[in-house]
Amino acid sequence: MRKIRVLLVEDNRLLREGITAMIDRQTDMKVVAASGGNENIALKARSVRPQVILIDLSLRNQYGLRMVASLAKKIPEFKVIGMGLIPAQSDIVEFVEAGASGFILKDATIADFLRTVRSVARGSKVLPPPLTGSLFSHVIEHALKRGKGALSNAVRMTKREREIIALIAGGLSNKEIAQRLGIATYTVKSHVHNIMEKLALHSRLQIAKHSQAGATL
Repeated sequence: MRKIRVLLVEDNRLLREGITAMIDRQTDMKVVAASGGNENIALKARSVRPQVILIDLSLRNQYGLRMVASLAKKIPEFKVIGMGLIPAQSDIVEFVEAGASGFILKDATIADFLRTVRSVARGSKVLPPPLTGSLFSHVIEHALKRGKGALSNAVRMTKREREIIALIAGGLSNKEIAQRLGIATYTVKSHVHNIMEKLALHSRLQIAKHSQAGATL
């Protein structure tokens, strides 16, 4: 049986050794190299020719994100999986746009971890179980299928929604927004609900922060 070749990039030595041991116990996969992230990963990947590259999302100074983008551009034939604790929605957006094929939460079961590696090796795109079934997951899945850059097109805001986001960021209440735009308060509430669903946010404060970050609009 031809084994799935895995390159592991994890800066925590204990985790790196533990994940390596877990993978190497499988009959259908093996870690061909493990790195703390302090070397040229593209060069290492070309040398060991992995099918799957596992990268810790929390590598310092957003190095993990830059690494995913670099690998996707230079050697797209290698599939990249991000690993981490439950990341912010914006983090997943960034890694999808950068070219990641899947995500594994660090509190995932061993079965889910191994299933994700096998699925990505076969060419599937995989999201963490807590995200599946949500509107956000459908947006991300669309981006995964369409490739880099598709996410910005997947989340489309209407002109009215963009206006309301800007006013929320300006500190206006629903009633004040309604008065400013000449619409009913319940209409504003409906727009706010749609905005939160589209962006997978949960509060007006998150909408304001999202707007200030200049994301996805």
